[in-house]
Amino acid sequence: VHVVESGGGLVQPGGSLRLSCNTSGITFSRYAMSWYRQAPGKERELVASITSSENTNYADSVKGRFTISRDNAKSTAYLQMNSLKPEDTAVYYCNAHWLRAFWGQGTHIIVSS
Repeated sequence: VHVVESGGGLVQPGGSLRLSCNTSGITFSRYAMSWYRQAPGKERELVASITSSENTNYADSVKGRFTISRDNAKSTAYLQMNSLKPEDTAVYYCNAHWLRAFWGQGTHIIVSS
């Protein structure tokens, strides 16, 4: 099983990024997909999730700015991040969960001017 995040980088405050989470080795359509993040010195927190039936859930801190989506044909989940703030700086991890969970290695996002 492979879970691979991409799309991170350095962005100015107010900017946008789109993260991708490509998976292989799982029946993607059965899995709930989530994005977590971990800022320096803080615990990992749930950012957004999308179920197999495409119900979504967001942390209060990102509601209205981030959008999670999935493309079952590509076995890929996405996180569109708009109006980024310095406090969004973190390592972002993708999680695939159905009966068991699989994690990616993470992608770094730095929001700074």
